[in-house]
Order: sequence, then C-alpha cells, then structure tokens
Amino acid sequence: MGVGTRECLYERHSTSDSPTIHGVRCLHEMVHSGWTRSPASGQTRTHNGGRYHDPSAKPEPWGIALGELVVDPGTDRSFYLDYPEGLGTGQKVVFILNLHGGGSSGQWQHGYFPAHQFKDEFRLVIAAPTAATAEPSRRWVSEADDQHLQNVVDLVIGRFGQENIASFWLVGHSQGGMTSNRLLRTEFFADRVDGWLSLSGGRLGPAERAANAGPPGGVPRAAGAGPMPTPPAGLPEADFSFIYATGEHEIASLPESSPWADKYGAGPRQRLADVVDDEPGTVYDGRRQGNSTKAWGLMPRPGVAHLYAYPGARDARVIADVVRIDKGHTEGLEPNITRRIVELMCSAPGGKLQGVTAS
Repeated sequence: MGVGTRECLYERHSTSDSPTIHGVRCLHEMVHSGWTRSPASGQTRTHNGGRYHDPSAKPEPWGIALGELVVDPGTDRSFYLDYPEGLGTGQKVVFILNLHGGGSSGQWQHGYFPAHQFKDEFRLVIAAPTAATAEPSRRWVSEADDQHLQNVVDLVIGRFGQENIASFWLVGHSQGGMTSNRLLRTEFFADRVDGWLSLSGGRLGPAERAANAGPPGGVPRAAGAGPMPTPPAGLPEADFSFIYATGEHEIASLPESSPWADKYGAGPRQRLADVVDDEPGTVYDGRRQGNSTKAWGLMPRPGVAHLYAYPGARDARVIADVVRIDKGHTEGLEPNITRRIVELMCSAPGGKLQGVTAS
C-alpha cells in the first residue's frame, strides 16, 4: 500500500473535560474543540480518490500512533485508517468500521476497542470516523453521516480491492452500536456487512439495563440533546454474525437465550473459557472521574470477561455474548478480550462484498 501512518501527539494534563486516554488528551482532538496542537510536518498525497497525510517526523517518546489520517473527498471529512504492515498483493483482510458513541470521537473509539493492536496478526483494516454533529454533543445523525460512512466503505474497498476483503464488520460503542443497528436496516450496509459487534450498543434480544445505567448525577444531559437514544425495534432482516459485549454493571442481567441465535437454528448457549487480562484498557471518561459510578465506568484496570456462544448456527454464523466483570460503560477494552473478540470476528463467514456490484 506504501502509505505511511499519521502520528497523533499527546500532551499530559492534570484535569480533563474530554474523553481521556489514561489521563492523556489527544492534541488532534483539541483542534476540533478550540485547543491548540503541536505543528506536524508531512505531505498530502492522493490514492483512489482519497487524500492521505504522511508525517515525516517521528512521534515523541510519549506519542501514540492513531493510524493514517484519510480524507473523504466527497465530504472533506477525515477518518483514521489502520492496516497491516507489509500487506502483500492479493492478501485477504478483514475490514472493520469502528463507530464511536455519543459525546465521543473516532480518536477515543480507536482506544476503546483497540483492534489496531492486532492488525498484523489478523490482517485487519480498521476505519475510525467521527460524527459530524457536534452540538449539543457529538453523535451520529443519518442525514449528516450516512453518506460519509458509505464513502469510507467505498474508499477502503477501492484501496484494498473488493476481492481482497474477506469479511466486513460494523463495530459500534453505545450510540455507535445503535447507529450500526440502524445502518444494517439500510440497503447499502445490509448488502455488505458480514458481522456486527455491539459494544454496549444494544443486544438483539435486549439485555435489561441496570437501574443506574447512564451518565452519573452531577453532570446534566446537554440542553437540546433530546431524549436518550434507543435501538431500532425488532430484528434486522439482513443476515450477519452478531457479538454483544457489555460491562457487568451496566445491565441488570444477561438473557440466557437469543432470538438472533434462534433465527439461525443455533443450539443452547454455552459458557466458553473466561478471558483474563493482567493489563488495563487505555481509555475512560475523564470528565466524570470523582463522581462516576460502576455502571458508567471507573478508571481502566485489569479484569476478567465471561464469554458465551450459541453453537451450530446456520451458515456457521458466530453469535456470542461477552460480559466484562466489574466493568461499566466507558472503560476501554483490555488487550486479551479485544484479541479474543477479534478472533471470533475473523472466524465468522464473510464474502458478502463479493456479491455487490462495484459502485
């Protein structure tokens, strides 16, 4: 592919009014919220209709790579793109469109579900865009975002080759998960998506929310934000694999059955081996530390995840639930559970893109 990565430099702050990566705020995000950013050198090049920034300078010792910054020429909006190093001609990849939750950004989602850590091992291509609507809080809106998201998909297909994308997964946290649910009911995504990973973004066969789920008291919902978003009703008509992951404290209980598993004739739920993480995740909600709740999320920390699967689904669909013990809504996923989820995603059937006429 021959295009370098864009590095995002981070600066330490003692307090934060934006989502935080271990107490570190991304300077790139400050540009969009009135903050300043250290100048970066580099050049812009074009490839298959998209513009890509190649930095010439290496990051500082405390810098964290966010992937390549790609510009969608159809909307002049950018998104982060991660892909394997040294990808050979004709090698198959798994494409992930990674959608952030309400009040967040592509930068934060990059850390919340850090699949990029395994891009070389599993040959992942991961796009992390940011919603256009910023007021009163950042969120996905159909009229403002759907065309951009379709453009992102087309740019990735154009760059890596439709024939080389083994499978295509939608991943969404919170409102990004609900947005994924909505997108799967549109022709464009229903015809292309092989799997959906909902990260606390609604379950097909809902899991009852905990009584104290949602933002903690003391930080009121932004004026004009409207009612809390809710998932679309009923089940999508499209065919795809489905994985639901949640924090233990944000649900009242996990259902023991799944209508999505029933749709594919899967067997009863089975408990798989727990996933143990000795390392914490990398993001949390720094705005609410000090008055947060277990349901909303505390500081990143190691943990254990319970994993359940519905075996024997028709067409080898993967249908699974993940419960991260003693976690809430906003603690970023730890490395081992991220890897295990990615492993499940890559084991699922794909190929829907091969049946789509190139646009």
